[in-house]
Amino acid sequence: MAGANQIYGAGMIESGVTFDLGQLVMDDEIARMIKFAVGGIAVTDETMAVDDIAGVGAFGDFLSLDATLRHMRELSQSDLLDRRVREDWESRGATDLATRARARALELVESHRPLPLDPDAAEQMRRIIAAADREKGVV
Repeated sequence: MAGANQIYGAGMIESGVTFDLGQLVMDDEIARMIKFAVGGIAVTDETMAVDDIAGVGAFGDFLSLDATLRHMRELSQSDLLDRRVREDWESRGATDLATRARARALELVESHRPLPLDPDAAEQMRRIIAAADREKGVV
């Protein structure tokens, strides 16, 4: 079990003094892309597609192959990065990454519907807090 399994500081700015939801969305995007990259590429007869490559040959059209259709979604897709050509980007408002991330964060906050807390769990939490308050002399 070697390697990192967590990235510290997602959403933090100013040396961790401030937390920014737009930054959290950007950091999540970066972490997701890293996870995809370090996940590696499956090397199987299907993914190697030796027969397809030999059949199409150099400079051929791979886009029409069934294997291309099956595997095309396995690329690292970004929800935030805008990889369109400049003219398309400008015609759609020329928004930068931070603006798109803030908008996505706002969408997430506005659409979030938290699950209700189990009443027994809430009561247990109240008891734990009350006991800690008594222990520390808060009450």
